[in-house]
Amino acid sequence: MSHGIDSGTYYARVDPSLPRVLQPLAALVRRLNDAMVWLGMAALLVASVVLTYSVFSRYLLKASTDWQDEAAVFCLVGATFLCGGFVQSLRGHVGIEAVSGLLSARANRLRLVVVDAVCTAFCAFFAWKSWHLFHEAWVDGQTTSSSWAPPLWIPYGLMAAGMTLLSLQLLLQLTASVNALSANHAREA
Repeated sequence: MSHGIDSGTYYARVDPSLPRVLQPLAALVRRLNDAMVWLGMAALLVASVVLTYSVFSRYLLKASTDWQDEAAVFCLVGATFLCGGFVQSLRGHVGIEAVSGLLSARANRLRLVVVDAVCTAFCAFFAWKSWHLFHEAWVDGQTTSSSWAPPLWIPYGLMAAGMTLLSLQLLLQLTASVNALSANHAREA
């Protein structure tokens, strides 16, 4: 993989390149990411049960339901966003290996730092806007336009929490990458 991570390896320890002061935060984020994966698995299971029930009730019982699509979407939004930090901790997001194969090891490390910095900035902005949407939905009592009308703060809150965890994970990885890059630069000089 372009990020130097073996797909069969689980991130069992905190990155030693991370400054000591941030290692407790990294351990906390790792535990939160683990918990989010379990919540994500439960959400996917609930979504599959809800959609299966929907098909069963609609086609076999001839009874329509108006809540199942939104309930399944809320579960899928939660699973998607809450598990983003875990996937990033494995560097499991899509990467372009063609570029990393053309670069030297030092240039590739620099590329990773730049990519981490851009991703951190984007995800932090996304998290901030998500918290803003969550606040608006909470204060204004916004709901969906369906007859079930669940509150919109639920998906916005899941999105905001997930993007915040992803931003923290990226920030920790960026800090570790910058430290490793500067340590390598000092050794080479």
